[in-house]
Amino acid sequence: LSVATTLTRMGLLERFWHHEYWLPAGATWEDLKDSEGIHYPQPQDLLLCIPGTLLLISIRYLFERTVALPLGRALGVSDKQRPKVQTNAILEGFYILLGRTPKKEDLVSLAKQSDLPIKKVEAWFRHRRAQDHPRLRQKFCEASWRFTFYFISFFSALALLYDKPWFWDPTVCWLKFPRQPLPPALGWFYLLELSFYCSLVATLPFDVKRKDFKEQIIHHIATITLIFASYCANMIRFGMIVMLVHDASDYILELAKMLHYLRWQRVCEVVFVVFAVVFIISRLVIFPLLVYNYFVTKLPLFPVSCLLNAFLVILQLLHIFWSSLIIQMIFNVILRGAKRQDARSDTEESDGSEAEDLPKSK
Repeated sequence: LSVATTLTRMGLLERFWHHEYWLPAGATWEDLKDSEGIHYPQPQDLLLCIPGTLLLISIRYLFERTVALPLGRALGVSDKQRPKVQTNAILEGFYILLGRTPKKEDLVSLAKQSDLPIKKVEAWFRHRRAQDHPRLRQKFCEASWRFTFYFISFFSALALLYDKPWFWDPTVCWLKFPRQPLPPALGWFYLLELSFYCSLVATLPFDVKRKDFKEQIIHHIATITLIFASYCANMIRFGMIVMLVHDASDYILELAKMLHYLRWQRVCEVVFVVFAVVFIISRLVIFPLLVYNYFVTKLPLFPVSCLLNAFLVILQLLHIFWSSLIIQMIFNVILRGAKRQDARSDTEESDGSEAEDLPKSK
C-alpha cells in the first residue's frame, strides 16, 4: 500500500511538473538545463526562500529593536499611557471567547455576574481593547522596516535593469523565450523578493491589522504565486519589470507613515500626495497600459501564462480598490481639511491624539 501511495504521489508530482503546463509549445525542461557557464532558473532553487524567509524575519527583529526603536525614541515617538485593566476572570473569559465588543444584553448579564455597574463593565472592555491595540512605536518600527526594504529593493532593481535592452524594448523581453540565461544577480533578487513576501505572510498575525486585512492576504497570495510561477517558467525579465513598477510607490508610502507617527503632518501630507501620484501613475497607467499591454500580449498562451494573466488581473483589481481609497483620503483630509482619518485605518480605536494610520503598503 505504501509503495502504491508513493508511486501515486510521484505520478502526481511528475504530472504537476509536466513541461506542457509550465513552458510554451515546443519547449521542454531539457531546454532549461544548466550547461557550462550558463544558468537557467530551476524550481528547486525556490527552496532557498525557506531559510531566506527565516533570515529576513530575524533581520527585521534585530532592525526594529536596534535601529527603528532607538530612532523613534530619539525623534520623539512615544506611546500614550493607557489605563490599567483590573483582573476580572468573568469579563476576560467573555473578551477572549465571545467577543471584544459585547452587546447591550451581554453587558447587562456580565454586570450581574461580576457584580459591577454596567458603565464600569463598558469601561473595562474599552480599556481592554485599548490594551491590545498596537502601540505607536510598534507601528513606527513596522513602517521603518518596510521603508528600508522597499527603498533598497526599488533602487537595486532599477540598477539591475537599467542596462538591460529588454527593459527599454518590450520586443526583446520574449526573444528566444524560454531559452533565456539567468544572470546570477537577477536570480538572487528574485529569491529575495519571494522570501520577503513569505515573511510578510508569516508575520501577518503579529503585525498591525487594518480594515483591508483580507485584501492584503489576497495580494500576498497573488504576489507569491506570480513570483513562484514566473521563476519556474523563466519569465524573469517580465517578472523583474512587474516588481519594479510595484515597488516604485511603496517606500514613499512607508516614509509618509513614519512622518505621520512623528506628527509632522504638513510634511506627511506632501509626501502622501507624492505617493498617491506615483501609485496611481504606476498602478493604473504604466502597469495596465505599458507593462501588461506590451509584455503580456506578446506572451504565447499556455497553462502557466493563463494563470499569470489571472493573477495579474486580480492585482489590477486591488490597485483600483486601493486607488479609490487613496483618492477618497486625499479629498477628505487634504482638500476639505476634514478630520484626519484613514479610510484604511486600524481595526480598533487609536491612541487618543494619534490619528488613524495611513494606508498599508502592498
